[in-house]
Amino acid sequence: MRLDEVAYNDARPVQGYGPGFFRIGGQVFHSAVLTGPTGTVSWGGYEDTAALMALAGTIDVVLVGTGVEIAHIPVDLRQLLEGAGMGVEVMNSAAGCRTYNVLLAEGRRVALALLPV
Repeated sequence: MRLDEVAYNDARPVQGYGPGFFRIGGQVFHSAVLTGPTGTVSWGGYEDTAALMALAGTIDVVLVGTGVEIAHIPVDLRQLLEGAGMGVEVMNSAAGCRTYNVLLAEGRRVALALLPV
């Protein structure tokens, strides 16, 4: 058993973030981003429900990083995701990155939608 190596299956971990960027799986994104078992793509924010709904059935929970501060997401977005069988956890983007990596390391079925910090 190796204690110094984590296997993340098909999803890629968040490697870093800063003002206006996220580094995921060796790639840098300068916008809102959505990552999970199907890959990492630029995300159109709360109005981009199609990208989130495409994850239905492949994940159990989506973490939503709301930027620098924690904020409520639109009620209709939460209801849409929960209606499709996805749990929704809202936190600031920094906490979302850390939580996502931990859940990936545990082999959980999780996705991460991030607004820039």
